Amino acid sequence: MRRDKLTSKFQMALADAQSLAVGHDHQFIEPIHLMSALLDQDNGTVRHLLSQADVNVNQLRSQLSEALERLPRVEGTAGEVHLSNDLTRLLNVTDKLAQTRKDQYISSELFVLAALEDRGQLGALLRKAGAAKGPVEQAIDKLR
Repeated sequence: MRRDKLTSKFQMALADAQSLAVGHDHQFIEPIHLMSALLDQDNGTVRHLLSQADVNVNQLRSQLSEALERLPRVEGTAGEVHLSNDLTRLLNVTDKLAQTRKDQYISSELFVLAALEDRGQLGALLRKAGAAKGPVEQAIDKLR
């Protein structure tokens, strides 16, 4: 996946996710780091998108914080963090969704859709907070 194909907001969220991982002494940037960054983003679309899709955003935020605290901490890495395999896979799925939709850029909204369909931890947290594919897709269409 080419990072230059990410929207500028999505690129900033990825950088914020990296900072979040560094601040928590995590070795890898996980999907939950990125979703946390997207929810906290000023003027971002993800919080609004999820609200429009009747997702309990406060519950999701709380669950993401708890999940971040449970991740293993690594000392002595001098701030060196890498994208996890899970996040790389999700970003590739997001890229594929953008191509399928004939989008020129890869947006954070499509990351939410990819995460929702994923069987990993982030997908489970999204579904637990009330996210469903149909309402999220409708909210994305309204945003565009």
